Amino acid sequence: MEAKKILIVSRTFYPENTPRAFRTTELAKQLSATGHEVTVITPRKGTLHDEFEKQHRISIKDLGTPTWKQIKVSGSGIKRLMLRIQARLFNLLFMYPDIQTMFLVNKALRKEKNTYDLLLSIAAPHPVHWGTAWANKKGNPIAKKWIADCGDPFMGGENDTFKRLFYFKYFEKWFCRKANFITVPIADSITAYYPEFRHKIRVIPQGFRFEDVKIVDQVSKNKVPTFAYAGTLIPKIRDPHEFFEFISHIESDYKFIVYTNNPDHVRKYQEQSNGRIELKPFLPRLALLTELQQMDFVVNFENIGPKQSPSKLIDYAIINKPILSVKTFGFDNRPFLEFLNGNYDGQLHIPDPDQYRIENVCNKFINLI
Repeated sequence: MEAKKILIVSRTFYPENTPRAFRTTELAKQLSATGHEVTVITPRKGTLHDEFEKQHRISIKDLGTPTWKQIKVSGSGIKRLMLRIQARLFNLLFMYPDIQTMFLVNKALRKEKNTYDLLLSIAAPHPVHWGTAWANKKGNPIAKKWIADCGDPFMGGENDTFKRLFYFKYFEKWFCRKANFITVPIADSITAYYPEFRHKIRVIPQGFRFEDVKIVDQVSKNKVPTFAYAGTLIPKIRDPHEFFEFISHIESDYKFIVYTNNPDHVRKYQEQSNGRIELKPFLPRLALLTELQQMDFVVNFENIGPKQSPSKLIDYAIINKPILSVKTFGFDNRPFLEFLNGNYDGQLHIPDPDQYRIENVCNKFINLI
């Protein structure tokens, strides 16, 4: 295959521990490893990225570090309430502080010449795409093809507590109109985009290098049923309160470990469980997968709708652990009790795990050029 010149622009990159950072990092590494000339525009992190460049033969250019800070909600009483209202209003009205990314991306891309075969912009946040649309002029495009890669939908997203205000649809339609292709991780996401752009959408899932995960051959049997969940909890969206209510009051012995960055949603149940529910902070991905292999099974809390799917399911498939999938509302305790007794017949199966291999994912992007 002829080597291509590829420019990737993303606000998240190694060493960040988020799904979108994994997306950018894994694509850049694999595209370079297969002989393509890869440049990444992202907030540059000094010597850390110097070493990354040498190791993976990737050029990293500085996007600039966002300076508009999230409004910090602190204090108590009326002061805390007013800060929460201010933070929410600024986000709803202006996409603050993420909107700064649009200006940073536009400024960085205007320095690039029309020498690339592929321009790949990766969101979230979606202002990455808006800045790319601003800089990528029709008469003088930065690359032969522009692919706008979207993790979660924007206007049609289901995981946001508040719907986006109507005028942001013009920003979404702006980048959708100018991009050659729009890529989404699952087919159910397609209906979250405006009908006039759906012909541009291609499904390209999240991808990882499976060989990076060290599989433990022999795992010692746990003294009590031990299981885990790793990820974010979102009230009314990815909201497992019914599950927690049930397990915190049953008499069975177990250990449930929750790795999350918003532990406040679990603390009440942790206290009620008499130590059977344990809270831990997020871990780096590979370290987390090593720990998850010590579990009897893993838990997936489903989103309220089908248009967004957590990428953790791919990691669960890589380590080949039984997956208990729990609905946000309408919790059925029977599958859980079966799992607790070692019966995993009702486990969630991930079809065709090889589709998530980074080699196959990169090929799908290259085939679009």
